[in-house]
Amino acid sequence: MTRLRSDAQENRERILTAAQELFSRDGLDVGMREIARRAGVGPATLYRRFPTRDALIDEAFAEQMRTCRSIVESGRTEPDPWEGFASILRWLIEVNSHSRGFVDAFSTADARSGTLSVHRRELLATIDEVAERARRDGRLRQDFTLSDLLMLLSTGRTIASFPEAGRARAAARFATLALDALSAR
Repeated sequence: MTRLRSDAQENRERILTAAQELFSRDGLDVGMREIARRAGVGPATLYRRFPTRDALIDEAFAEQMRTCRSIVESGRTEPDPWEGFASILRWLIEVNSHSRGFVDAFSTADARSGTLSVHRRELLATIDEVAERARRDGRLRQDFTLSDLLMLLSTGRTIASFPEAGRARAAARFATLALDALSAR
């Protein structure tokens, strides 16, 4: 990547900050002009740095994707299959409780191009592997599918609109209820 002039780098950072804030609060329906306006740049500057909406979404959620990858890999290495699956679900719900836009981006990544789509496929394959181990162990419902996981994450996206003071508690409660529902007990 070519090194940007300091003013161009500042514009890029302001655009990313604005996109992250607006996507997190309002979801992916935020317009590119609104992001440019919030960043204090013109639309041409935004498109010069991020030629497509997908490019902006990928970059805006790059850190969350790295966090999700770390969560999923940690769950994969857990010796107890149910605990591995449960930790993935708990942490994904916690991460997602901070951003409506990230859940939207992750849930619809296959409809777009970009690195988020690649990451999504890889993470879902790994989660499916962990879930299969938990099913074989008899602790996860036999009828669990990745669609169930995506439905839970999509449903949990509303937690991001809760007052910040109660968000962590709501995410933990939602994860507990989801795990109870998914348990083979």
